[in-house]
Amino acid sequence: MNVSYDVGVVGAGIIGLAHAHHLARRGLKVIVFERHRRAQGASVRNFGMIWPIGQPLGDAHRLSRRSRDLWLEVMREAGLWSQECGSLHVAYHEDEAQVLSEFAAESAGQDRPCELWTPAQVAARFPAVVQNNLRAALWSPTEVAVDPRQVIVGLPAWLARVHGVEFTFGTPVLGFNLPRVFTPDGEWNVRRLVICTGADFRELAPAAFASSGLIPCKLQMMRSQAYGDRFRLGVHLCAGLTLRHYASFAHCPTLPSLIRRFDAETPDYRRYGIHVLVSQNEPGELTIGDSHVYGDEVDPFDDPRIDSLILDYLKTFLNVPGLAIAARWHGVYVKHPTEPYVVARIAPNVLAVTGVGGAGMTLSFGLAEKVVHE
Repeated sequence: MNVSYDVGVVGAGIIGLAHAHHLARRGLKVIVFERHRRAQGASVRNFGMIWPIGQPLGDAHRLSRRSRDLWLEVMREAGLWSQECGSLHVAYHEDEAQVLSEFAAESAGQDRPCELWTPAQVAARFPAVVQNNLRAALWSPTEVAVDPRQVIVGLPAWLARVHGVEFTFGTPVLGFNLPRVFTPDGEWNVRRLVICTGADFRELAPAAFASSGLIPCKLQMMRSQAYGDRFRLGVHLCAGLTLRHYASFAHCPTLPSLIRRFDAETPDYRRYGIHVLVSQNEPGELTIGDSHVYGDEVDPFDDPRIDSLILDYLKTFLNVPGLAIAARWHGVYVKHPTEPYVVARIAPNVLAVTGVGGAGMTLSFGLAEKVVHE
């Protein structure tokens, strides 16, 4: 192609879109290459949760809070739906309530606002939460809901219209030797390249990632019918199993004994890496999940037993009227065993950004801002 671009971004998932946004805001001429007609990976298969509460205190949490603020700014400017719904962790056992208490104490004065609530406070604000044997809850106001399916279509249109970002969908990148980028439609002139291909990170730079330590993870999820205004949950909701999933709870002194109880009472939930989250979008659909099965061999076939385990646990903490599952799917992301994300310089003027694990939505705009700045 005769046109030259300052930066090419490979991948129109949320990490790629966030980079395109920050690059274009700096006045750079940006083109985004996406192999599909629209992104189909983890960016469209998730809860739509912006979830700072899951990030441990320190750099990761600060990055998630910055990303949250950027999300709200971008969604307002783009005219897309978002909701500052907050999150609620509910506890039905004393050890779960103790972990929540320890978490709240650690959070005090750390720019991680949260409160311990009584069952009466939960019932008054979120009556769909199961009240029987409810001991306590942790309320956090920082979490945000977006609709991934809306975002993955709406943000490219807005970036193109307002910021002049060019998108070439249905165009896989076959290779590069900057300033040349090779596609089935010909060569493109690009001065710099940012590769944001998620779980497909090896395809354009196999040597660079040969010993990266990144591990694929398969997740099974579901979505309910649309409730409209007939049932509004009003919050991102989870229960005890979530306390062992997120690194933000790792320092709570009671957590090891809680995990031992979980392992003894619910071994299948550990086997499949199940904890249960619920979010709700503007049409009122509930997104429910998820499981975490790690390993290079990702089974293309879903396990109905995993879905049943998820739904069984959901019933212990949420009353959903006439729940019917309208869609089931699985997603795949890659996760680094020790780092919250991976930014690799794989060639002169070429970066790859990947390995955000289950925090891709949460970290996206903050991480992209950091990468572009540095």
